[in-house]
Amino acid sequence: MECKIKNDIGTIYITEDVMLKVAGYAALECYGIVAMSSKRAKDGLVQWLGKENLSKGIQIRMVEDMLDVDLFIIVEYGISIAEVCKTIVDTVRYKLESMTGVKVRRVNISVEGVRV
Repeated sequence: MECKIKNDIGTIYITEDVMLKVAGYAALECYGIVAMSSKRAKDGLVQWLGKENLSKGIQIRMVEDMLDVDLFIIVEYGISIAEVCKTIVDTVRYKLESMTGVKVRRVNISVEGVRV
């Protein structure tokens, strides 16, 4: 998937990998998130992803010129999961929109684990 933005000067192409990294780094900036996890582990095992693989914990798709983002995260024990998720949604939306110019329609978060 590639995002295409047209303006007065020309056309800007942004690759999916760039958008995944922007979303991943934005999420990891937020207080209370420990790591990204592998996408929805079916066997109950969750793989923690380092910064070099954080795009594996994110899915994005274009819907009518807007972006939907799915994040799979691990949070710190004792922190309000609802507050962490609200902060992540706001931060990821802001960073993607300000850095790429693409409007974000939805940010979905799946909490895959808690670190003690």
